[in-house]
Amino acid sequence: MKWILYYMLIWLLGKQSHSYRILVVLPFPGLSHMQFHLQMSKGLARHGHQIDVVSFFPQKKPYPNYTDLVFPISLPKLVNNMTYEFFQENFRNQDQVYYYVDSLGNALCQGLETEVVKELISRQPNPPYNLLIVEIFAAHCFMAFGHHLKVPVVGLSSSALYPWGNDMVGNPPNLAFVPNNLLEHMENMSFWQRLYNVLHTYYYRMYFNYYTSPQSDMIKKYFGPDAPGVRELEHDLALILTNSHLAINGPRPTTPALVEVGGLHIQDDDPEIPADHLKWLNESKDGFIYFTFGSMMQIESFPKPVLDVLYKSLGKLAPIRVFMKAPQPEKLPPGLPKNIRTFTWIPQLKVLRHKNIRAFITHGGLMGTQEAIHSAVPMIGMPLFADQFTNVDLYVSKKIAIRLDYTDMTESKLDHALNEILHNPIYKETMKKVSEKFKDGPMSPLDTAIYWIEYVIRHGKTALRSPAVNMYWWQVALVDVYVFLTITALIIVFVTVKIIRFISKILSPAVNTPHSKKVN
Repeated sequence: MKWILYYMLIWLLGKQSHSYRILVVLPFPGLSHMQFHLQMSKGLARHGHQIDVVSFFPQKKPYPNYTDLVFPISLPKLVNNMTYEFFQENFRNQDQVYYYVDSLGNALCQGLETEVVKELISRQPNPPYNLLIVEIFAAHCFMAFGHHLKVPVVGLSSSALYPWGNDMVGNPPNLAFVPNNLLEHMENMSFWQRLYNVLHTYYYRMYFNYYTSPQSDMIKKYFGPDAPGVRELEHDLALILTNSHLAINGPRPTTPALVEVGGLHIQDDDPEIPADHLKWLNESKDGFIYFTFGSMMQIESFPKPVLDVLYKSLGKLAPIRVFMKAPQPEKLPPGLPKNIRTFTWIPQLKVLRHKNIRAFITHGGLMGTQEAIHSAVPMIGMPLFADQFTNVDLYVSKKIAIRLDYTDMTESKLDHALNEILHNPIYKETMKKVSEKFKDGPMSPLDTAIYWIEYVIRHGKTALRSPAVNMYWWQVALVDVYVFLTITALIIVFVTVKIIRFISKILSPAVNTPHSKKVN
């Protein structure tokens, strides 16, 4: 009976709005990104559209109107297998942007030569696709499906846009007060901070464009020599949906083709908390702290001095408990405090909404911290890489989090942070206000995203496009106008000075002529 009612609802939704066929290509092998994209795809399917999804993460159970096409590259999934050594090598000891470009960009574009993708390129879909949705991160070669299928392309960004993202839809980044998300968050920037923000942003934008340029050759190889290059495809986007939000990221200029849908992934459709864990949480009468470094990191791989600090400080919290994620708990050092319970996987949103939760220790990943804000849970942030530094610093500035750096963390620093987050009421009170603002809007983030996706299908890829996309940067910045006005002003001043000097020379002989001598 339940499924009959569900299918009737899908049918009614399909009748209320025209049903479209949409191809979704999600080439990132990380589960955190996928949560955002998955909820977007499922939402479209519930709305009556036929969704074909190419990804590393097929659904375990069939989902109505949703078809999986498994991404064919044999790369390791970044789920519970990122060790401390791996992230030090790829994110700390070398330029992390190069890792994005090489391993999560150009390498993923090798998927164009696999049979699954070749079939998508060669066959004529029936019925035809109406839209392509593709992740905006580093593997932008897959945008070529939009040109190949002759359909508009919508980009999904599971974070705020990286420095190379704004140009794709002609969005004005306004670096005077919007720091790029590869930097630590800065408010009321000084001159030197603004200068660094500008130089850093433009450097990494050119860096990204240079190192991803080989993707143009891959596109032409598999889609034909007449296919556009990767930069042309980027500037052909109809819309970008980005995981940022006014309540968190603050006011910023946006073109209509950039729509903020922060928190879109927060949907209460997770399975229930396993019974044994739920019983332990329910029995935590003095409250518990939820502790996880996300879907990728193995906390058990961290150096023993870091884990010793965690053991000592968290152990002193008893009777307050700690619910900590450890994908391989057997690799943790001996002596785990009795008030700490480990788990390998848990439906996170349900834990964050539990009545006994008191705080969240996090690496600062955007998905989890948005869920904490939605659930009004104050945080201790220990950022590791990518936009996590920006996220945590932003939350610190809003008085909803405390930052600790694991590289110089001591027992006394962690003790102080825990005491503040648990006993200083400012963090809980401020978090409630931010949470209310985060949830306040005319439509839910998912409904907003669906509306604008359908809008693009109805009205075409240029419906929201800014004229800035087709202009040079110096035209958008009015550099030519300012130069013209400056030169004009200098010419006026120069001519005015010349005229004054000329008039002065004419008048000066008359002024300096001596009086005629009197006749004796």
